[in-house]
Amino acid sequence: MSALSQSIEQREVRRQGAVRASWTAFLAIISRDLLVTRRQAITFLLQTLVQPLFFLFVFGKVFTNIGVANGAFPALLLPGIVALTTFLTAMQSTSIDLARDLGFTLEIEDRLLAPIPITLVAIEKILLAALRGLIAGALVFPLAYLILGDAYHVRTDHLAVLIGLLILIAFVGASLGVLLGVLAPVQQLALVFALVLTPLIFTGCTYYPWAALGSIKWFQIVTLFNPLTYAAEGMRYAMVPPIQGFELQTLDIGWVLLALGTVLVACLIGGVLLFRRRVVN
Repeated sequence: MSALSQSIEQREVRRQGAVRASWTAFLAIISRDLLVTRRQAITFLLQTLVQPLFFLFVFGKVFTNIGVANGAFPALLLPGIVALTTFLTAMQSTSIDLARDLGFTLEIEDRLLAPIPITLVAIEKILLAALRGLIAGALVFPLAYLILGDAYHVRTDHLAVLIGLLILIAFVGASLGVLLGVLAPVQQLALVFALVLTPLIFTGCTYYPWAALGSIKWFQIVTLFNPLTYAAEGMRYAMVPPIQGFELQTLDIGWVLLALGTVLVACLIGGVLLFRRRVVN
């Protein structure tokens, strides 16, 4: 019995040692990537904020000033821009990095040699991309305040919902990015983005509320297959104050959370499984 107990104890010690080594290596990889992100902060800001800046200025400022859109339009537009910026920043961070690392640079091999499970390598990519998406989405708020001025309106009574949705949207985008990055060779990534991003943006209720599509029923149904629709509608629920005393009609927040959660789980499982298969082969 003593020999058996000693053997079990030794296995437990080895297991704990392996867990500590994996955790240490995992934190080291995260620290390294955060350092690279800090050094590339200016490039990151330019890449992520130029698009929302022009969207807010043209659609939110110019359109209202020349009478193309009414004064309530910036309040409807801003949540869509926040959702779009958070989602796309997270998605492109993982897809571009993975496609490059799995392609000509083969940088992923250095991470695979670290004493951590292969799954954690993919999870680390998702965590870092989600963080980038959150930073980009948060920076849209001061940018919108500077551009929209008096037209800037954001409610504060749903602040917890707003923060939770931002985190969820960032992880959905990052998980989808893993799926795209694993499936698309780096040479074809530009083509994949052209085929995916344009329909994703323009059928995602970014620039218009979902309820307003009631007169185009077929298109309203099509938008329900786009995760960005639920991201934009969720942000409108959390951000848009009552307009002329009436709450804005949006998709029910329960359906928003269910749809985004389903997409997150599906993309996370599919992306990690395909990543493991790709790197092992």
